[in-house]
Amino acid sequence: MAILITDECTNCGACQVECPTTAIYEGGEEWCWADGTRLTGHVKLPDGSVMIAEMPRAPLAPDHFYIVPGKCTECVGFHEEPQCAAVCPVDCCVSDPNYPEAHEELLQKARWLHQSENPFGANAATRKDKTGANTDGCGCGGKPKK
Repeated sequence: MAILITDECTNCGACQVECPTTAIYEGGEEWCWADGTRLTGHVKLPDGSVMIAEMPRAPLAPDHFYIVPGKCTECVGFHEEPQCAAVCPVDCCVSDPNYPEAHEELLQKARWLHQSENPFGANAATRKDKTGANTDGCGCGGKPKK
C-alpha cells in the first residue's frame, strides 16, 4: 500500500526530506512525476496512460503535506520501513487502503521511477512505443513472469 498523510499532520516537514522518491509535497504545492526520479519526457504509466513527466499536476491536499500514491514505494528498495512514518512526530503517516500493493509491486515501482535495475534489460528505459512514450521494452506490459 502507498502511505497516506492524515489530517492530523502538523506540517513539520520531517517526512518530506526523508522520501527517496520525492513523493511527498507541501499542501497546496503542485507535483510532477519527474521530481526526484529519472522519468523524463513522455512516459507510459503502469496503467497504460501516457503523460509528460515534467508537467505540473494539481496538489492532492490544500492544507497539509500529502503523498502522491503513484510515486510512493513505502521505501521498498531503499529502507526497511517507510521513512515518513518513522520520523513523523504525530504518527499521521499511515497505510492507504485505497492503494494495496504487494512488496514486489512496490519494488517494481521503485525501479520504474528511478529507471534502474530494470528487470527488462538495460535498453528497456529507452524504448518508445508509437506515441513516443517510454515502455517496459519487453512487451509484457510490466507484469513480472510467473
